[in-house]
Amino acid sequence: MSEHKLRIVYMGTPEFAVLPLKKIIEAGFNVVGVVTNPDKPAGRGQKLQESAVKKYAKDAGLKILQPEKFREEHFLQELQALQADLQLVVAFKMLPEVVWNMPPLGTVNLHASLLPDYRGAAPINRVLMNGERVTGVTTFLLKHEVDTGNVIFQQKVEIGADMTAGELYDILMGTGADLLLKTVEAIENNTYPLLDQKQLLKGREAILAPKIFKEDMKIDWGADVGQVYDHIRGLSPFPSAWTELQHKETGEVVAMKVISAQKIVGEPGDVPGEIRTDGKKKWEVCVPNGRIRLEEIQLSGKKRMKTEEFLRGFRVSEYRISM
Repeated sequence: MSEHKLRIVYMGTPEFAVLPLKKIIEAGFNVVGVVTNPDKPAGRGQKLQESAVKKYAKDAGLKILQPEKFREEHFLQELQALQADLQLVVAFKMLPEVVWNMPPLGTVNLHASLLPDYRGAAPINRVLMNGERVTGVTTFLLKHEVDTGNVIFQQKVEIGADMTAGELYDILMGTGADLLLKTVEAIENNTYPLLDQKQLLKGREAILAPKIFKEDMKIDWGADVGQVYDHIRGLSPFPSAWTELQHKETGEVVAMKVISAQKIVGEPGDVPGEIRTDGKKKWEVCVPNGRIRLEEIQLSGKKRMKTEEFLRGFRVSEYRISM
């Protein structure tokens, strides 16, 4: 029997939330229930797909709740019956107070940034898109305003100059899992700090990380080479930066995702927006103070391709970049 007395309910959905749950289970904590999203149809066959957290929870033999709405009376009764001392939230939906205020020790959220900065739904993408060099993870207690609760612990992570969102996601997932376990252990021992985020802000406004929409992902080829590069890697590999190509003669416009790219030095005479290609392996777009070399792209409705493969069947020289 576990020596840990805390009764914990864990809430999460995507892959990012699996490793923290796994670490807590392996440390011997008593997870009495898992709350995750309802199964959703996906793929060509529109078959119901289980969330990553649900798949792990099933394998671990945990009780699973999948409410359509958090205020459903039946769900609230089931949640109350679990008699949790503490709730943990990782990469999940906004919760109403009736849920996050239910356990006596409150509800702890793991957030993928150094709060109070990058509050919101897309902290991993936004720190890269903004060219930051340091980020991290934070555990804090939920309260009414999103991502504003008292901070418990933080762990910094250095951002490499060429790091993509996918790479940073993996690093923060591991770092966050360790930090959440540290937090649960501290709460169990009643030895945890609580720091008001207003003290961290010191009178300034917090940097926000709102949800990313399609227009946010469009590449501005008139921006500085560093900004364009940060934009692409901050959205790589998902949801992906995009642009449009326009045929010089017909005017046909083709949408294209830029999955990955390199930042390189430009040459005298480069004009922002102009395409430089040898038609075989190299495809570069001139931007202020340099060039962006496209490495992997995806035309609308087509599969992802390396530039070399793409150029075999597409005459880039016949197109211009839509600025």
